[in-house]
Amino acid sequence: MKTSKTSSSKRDLLSMQDLSSQDIDRIMSLATKLKKEHKAGRGRPLLRGKTLGMIFQKPSTRTRVSFEVGMYQMGGDAVYLSATDIQLARGETIEDTAKTLSGYLDCLMARVYDHTDVQKLATYARIPVINGLSDAFHPCQILADLLTIKEHKKKLKGLKLAWLGDGDNVCNDLLLGCAKTGISMTAACPKGYEPLEQVVRLARAEGQKTGAQVAVTEDPVVAAKDADVVVTDTFISIGKEGERATRESVFMPKYQVNSEIMKLARRDAIFMHCLPAKRGQEVTADVMDGPQSVVWGEAENRLHAQKAVLCILMKAV
Repeated sequence: MKTSKTSSSKRDLLSMQDLSSQDIDRIMSLATKLKKEHKAGRGRPLLRGKTLGMIFQKPSTRTRVSFEVGMYQMGGDAVYLSATDIQLARGETIEDTAKTLSGYLDCLMARVYDHTDVQKLATYARIPVINGLSDAFHPCQILADLLTIKEHKKKLKGLKLAWLGDGDNVCNDLLLGCAKTGISMTAACPKGYEPLEQVVRLARAEGQKTGAQVAVTEDPVVAAKDADVVVTDTFISIGKEGERATRESVFMPKYQVNSEIMKLARRDAIFMHCLPAKRGQEVTADVMDGPQSVVWGEAENRLHAQKAVLCILMKAV
């Protein structure tokens, strides 16, 4: 995890690039343990006396609930901070907000539009900062995804993952997460909607260490062929609503995950989606609600993966 310049002992999670392969292994192991303990009714108050602050510029279901519940399950507290309710809405700088909140909280999670906002929070906060989603990256989702894949496939290294659709924040971090864990990933995206070039370069460099292959193509058939995992996301992310007509014409129907696409993948392939999903757009209902879909377990794993991250960042384990 990234160590902040503000404190040699403080670590932040802003993207999957902040995690080494060993960090990911540690998070996966702890998340699995915490999940088993919770299911068995043996949860531990590892974060008793700790408080997480949560800044939200964007609406949320899974991020807010999973972080709040995770803190409560481990004996801690969570404070919801809508960006429209705190002084950020009246012009207080991110830098001053970070310094102020550092005096009250033990950890800060922010769900923002611009990735530079969460970077500024991390730079000026004396406490760990977690990116709950930005326009560029979504590390918490990827940790949940990797946990889900490992649960169903019993391994990560050597698998093949196909991404169909927009090369968005989830795709960017998934490229990094897959490369660091030895999963070969092919992202099929329309021209002009590819993942960030710098991320692809970083992922390929990581793949050279783990044996993972990283590819970007315009052809969803190439990506889906013999895939162990098929993943997509909405074609119209938050903040892109004004591009709806253009995006629908670009993505539909070529990049939709449907039964024909799933037939190209391995027979035991699983389907994943970070949610919320729009059935009939990026995925058909028969795939979304079919036997290969693991989206509900994937959503639940946000809770367990984030509990592990919180414990590690707040040095509770």
